[in-house]
This record gives sequence, structure tokens and C-alpha cells, in this order.
Amino acid sequence: MTAETTVRSRQLSVRQTVAMAKRSTLEIARQPALIAPSMFFPIFFAVLSASSFSKTTSIPGFPKVESFMQFTLASTVVQGVLFGSVTGAAALATDIENGFFDRLLLSPTTRTGILLGRLAGGALFGLFQSAFFLAVLVPFDAPISAGIPGALVMILSGGIVSLAISAIMSSVAIRTGSAEAVQGTFPLLFVLLFFSSAFFPRETMSGAYKRVADLNPISYLVEGLRALVLEGISFSAVARSLLVPTAICIAAILFALTELRRKLAAR
Repeated sequence: MTAETTVRSRQLSVRQTVAMAKRSTLEIARQPALIAPSMFFPIFFAVLSASSFSKTTSIPGFPKVESFMQFTLASTVVQGVLFGSVTGAAALATDIENGFFDRLLLSPTTRTGILLGRLAGGALFGLFQSAFFLAVLVPFDAPISAGIPGALVMILSGGIVSLAISAIMSSVAIRTGSAEAVQGTFPLLFVLLFFSSAFFPRETMSGAYKRVADLNPISYLVEGLRALVLEGISFSAVARSLLVPTAICIAAILFALTELRRKLAAR
């Protein structure tokens, strides 16, 4: 294979992946009944938490905040993209169930492009969700101390988190070929959010709950985002906000590609 042929092959692969990403994005946008809960439930939960736990900000060890809404802004972003990331994986499982996935495999498309295009669509939706949550909640006494740079980091982090969780859920979709299995597996991941420092600082925890939160990578992700909101821009905050989800994302994508290769080998 000549160098020119290799370049053309790579260009074709990129175009196919972009086309699949466009299809995935449009598919999500055309199903408002599916995406509405992931857009509005986190906001409802944030408002409810701010109303119910407003006085907890005076607890010893609680960070200095202007409101509980400001404290919970970071966790709302993470919660929202966790909800939204299951949509693309469920759609992939549906493609497998109805045979469309098999037709894609018979077409002259790159095998990895089928998966990566789907994941890219989920990541774009995660970026949109993160920006939406910030636009809605920041005006309600939840300022971001890091300003616009901090907000951009939070949006980018949300996209990476969505990409990572989409890859994990896509592995389940490829393995089972069942949208119900994807939906049933997701709560197991969502529980990790509640066993982290997403809704209360680790400084106020004790016992087994604190030990679990100390080991939970979501704690460090949320705390990085929260530092941008409460303290301002810093290398530590940016690193935790981006590197933690990136590490999870790389491992998840590699695992999803392994599942795809296994499925193709079994055909």
C-alpha cells in the first residue's frame, strides 16, 4: 500500500466517522422525549437541593459559598451528562436489535468509525448539556469564580465525561445487543455519583461513606469542577476536571473497541 493510498484511506475513515457522528447527533436531537429528562431533571434536583439544604452551608468544614446552588453547580453538570450519555448507547443497542448495525457492517465503512461516530455524537450532546446547565443555573446565585475560562473548562469536562460513559454503555450495548440491558446497567454507574462528594464535601463525612468517597474517582472530578466554581482558575482544578475523565475515557474507549472486535470475530 502506497503512502498516497494510506492517506486517502485515513481521509475516508475520518469522513465516515464524521458522517456517523452527524447521524448520531441528529438522532438524539430528533427524540426530545428521550433527552428532556436528562436536561430538566438535574435542574429540578439542583433547585430542590438548594431549597432543602440551604442551611447546611453553615456546618463546620463546609466550604465558603454564596449559596448551596453554587456548591451543587458542579455536581449538576456531572449528573446531567451521566443521564444524557445513556441515550446514544441505547440507540446503538437499538441499531443492533433492528439489524441496522449489520447493514452498516456490510457497507464499505470503517468498523471503528461506526463506534467512534456514535461516541462523538454523545460527546457533542454532553457539551451542549453542560453549557445549558451553566446558562440556566449561574444566574441563580451560582457564580463561577473562574469566570469564562472556568466555564469553558467545565463544558469541556462535561463532554469528556459524556464520551467516557457513552463508551462504557456502548460496550454493554455491543455485548448484549439490548437497549433494556443498557438501561438496566446504567443505575449501577449512577450510584457512584451518590457515593462521592458530589452533594456534600468530604470534610463533613465520616465512617464508611467517607472511605468510599475517598476511593471514588468521581469525587476528584466533581471537586475539580467545584474548585473552579468556588476558588477560581488553578492548575490543580483544571487537572482534576480534565485528566480524571480523560483517563476513564481512554480506558472505556479501548474496552468498547475490544468488545467491537470480539463481536466482529464471532460473526
